[in-house]
Amino acid sequence: MKFAITSKGNPTSNALMHKMRAYLQDFEMVYDEDQPDIVISVGGDGTLLYAFHRYSSRLDKTAFVGVHTGHLGFYADWVPTEIEKLVIAIAKTPYQIIEYPLLEVMIRYRHGGKETRYLALNESTVKSLVGTLVMDVEIRGDHFERFRGDGLCVSTPSGSTAYNKALGGAIIHPSLHSIQLAEMASINNRVFRTVGSPLILPEHHTLVLKPVNAFDFHVTIDHLTVMHRDVKSIQFKVAKEKVRFARFRPFPFWKRVHDSFISDD
Repeated sequence: MKFAITSKGNPTSNALMHKMRAYLQDFEMVYDEDQPDIVISVGGDGTLLYAFHRYSSRLDKTAFVGVHTGHLGFYADWVPTEIEKLVIAIAKTPYQIIEYPLLEVMIRYRHGGKETRYLALNESTVKSLVGTLVMDVEIRGDHFERFRGDGLCVSTPSGSTAYNKALGGAIIHPSLHSIQLAEMASINNRVFRTVGSPLILPEHHTLVLKPVNAFDFHVTIDHLTVMHRDVKSIQFKVAKEKVRFARFRPFPFWKRVHDSFISDD
């Protein structure tokens, strides 16, 4: 089996990375940063997001596993004191593959040109460069509302516990193939009106944002921020690709939610 390791870059994470690499090579596993079968993320959720985007071209061939060196993360199942146990599990134990849905973001431009496609593990946000974001929101090709406010966030189920939750969105179990639209500080008065609630769309529904009076936007894809100019539309839907996690022991989603937001431990 071929493996690769990504590190947060701090001394603790780097030391664990080097130790795990040596242990796994002692088990005659092959270190291969280009075509790994399994990628070990050492750090936090941000480190795993980085690893996901680095290997997004081979999601059907690569599985991810996370070791957290700080606060408990949603994508990091293991702690530093367990790395010997994890190494043995990777080297000796057949692992279960857990698949989570991803978000496809397609940006099209007013004067033609090649459209831009992204995959997001957590979420994508759209904000105007200056002032209020004004977007027509279409669902399945039908006009739903005209949004005015600070921005919009579209998240995956696994990303529903991240920025989406801070915006008042629902927490969605990742077995549900869906996307969620949440508002950022919408303008609601006697003249302007939005639905004012998060929307959860199933995988066969497509969400499209169409600019009204400005065409340049800041678009985030997880931890990446990109400015797009002359935008005609931004389309969101459940991607055909999925992210694959290597699971060596049970760690139910609702336990992750409890441990992250409720537990005092």
